Amino acid sequence: MSNKLWEKNFEINKEIERFTVGRDREMDMYLAKYDVLGSMAHITMLESIGLLEKDELAQLLAELKEIYAACERGEFVIEDDVEDVHSQVEMLLTRKLGDMGKKIHSGRSRNDQVLVDLKLFTRNELKDIAELVKVLFDELIQKSNQYKDVLMPGYTHLQVAMPSSFGLWFGAYAESLTDDMLFLQAAWRMTNRNPLGSAAGYGSSFPLNRTMTTKLLGFDSMDYNVVYAQMGRGKMERNVAFAIATIAGTLAKMAFDACLYNSQNFSFVKLPKECTTGSSIMPHKKNPDVFELIRAKSNKLQGLPQQITLIMNNLPSGYFRDLQIIKEVFLPAFDELKDCLQMAAYIINKMEVNEHILDNKMYDPMFSVEEVNNLAANGMPFRDAYKKVGLDIEAGKFTPNKDIHHTHEGSIGNLCNDKIQELMEECISGFNFEKVEKAEKELLK
Repeated sequence: MSNKLWEKNFEINKEIERFTVGRDREMDMYLAKYDVLGSMAHITMLESIGLLEKDELAQLLAELKEIYAACERGEFVIEDDVEDVHSQVEMLLTRKLGDMGKKIHSGRSRNDQVLVDLKLFTRNELKDIAELVKVLFDELIQKSNQYKDVLMPGYTHLQVAMPSSFGLWFGAYAESLTDDMLFLQAAWRMTNRNPLGSAAGYGSSFPLNRTMTTKLLGFDSMDYNVVYAQMGRGKMERNVAFAIATIAGTLAKMAFDACLYNSQNFSFVKLPKECTTGSSIMPHKKNPDVFELIRAKSNKLQGLPQQITLIMNNLPSGYFRDLQIIKEVFLPAFDELKDCLQMAAYIINKMEVNEHILDNKMYDPMFSVEEVNNLAANGMPFRDAYKKVGLDIEAGKFTPNKDIHHTHEGSIGNLCNDKIQELMEECISGFNFEKVEKAEKELLK
């Protein structure tokens, strides 16, 4: 006997079914416990408007908590003859509670079920991402402060240009993450709105209390217009993907720098042994594979917004099955980014810095601007000073003064790391993760 809740009185061609279901069961495993949370809020609301009895609500909530616990233990499965996570949860309830289990679907569609599942899943993943960004940020700030007095060459056009420092290099990536966190917060705010109650995109004749489910699930507000709530499918994922991509952009650039600086031609940094690999033929090799993979994975993640856009950008309003395919690129992306962030934080923590780079006279010319500025400060016109120092370098007569004193905000001698930390703390406090955690605990207690 078929267990598909939505099957009519004819048998679906097996190849058509295989094609249309695709990887949906696999992708729905990401959403399972969030489907349970959404159902708990929905039926609590249904009881308040008289569509469930109190004893029915109590029994249903108890069983849903059991299913949630199974999800947490990794024991939840979507059976082969069950279409999706929503059907599996409902099936488990009807097996235990009979027809009572079928009542949980009143006033909603699988359309708004998957919308709320995606929102709950995504905001949880965004919280994890934010926390891991902060871990990497802290490592970068710590290293920036530790090596603030160690000079290194700065480059333009990959040519030795002017004095920089490891304080500046580590700190630059820390500040980049503060801007990335702003994108993440915007993604969080757009995600943390309740679509439940929009049903198939046109609302319901039941007197649903959407404000109640919004509060129960810890959302900041709801997607008010039911048509817009459905239009948010794909749009939310694209917006979140842009936040993922901007973090990935910072990681990719940092990884490229680290690979470059780790090479023997630079020897600016030394990576931890466990983060390098050997060669099958060259016994001396220590390859920066971890940073190379961070770079590749991060570059792949930077293509995610375009993938999602191309799937959903020519669809009119209303639901279409095209949107199912977004799950396949979107849901796994969080684990990939989290992996990269964790690896990057570990390597930055263990990274050793070469404190004697400038012993090599090859870098002496990078102090030319310091000498030009010194001559200008003592009365020589800037263009004359520029010409004199240039001729001295060509003649081999230039002797650099490596004792430099930059004082303005954000320079070698005034990193402003405390200000950068303030920016990060201010951004993190704007998420208000505590509200969400409290709401979910209340539902599950």
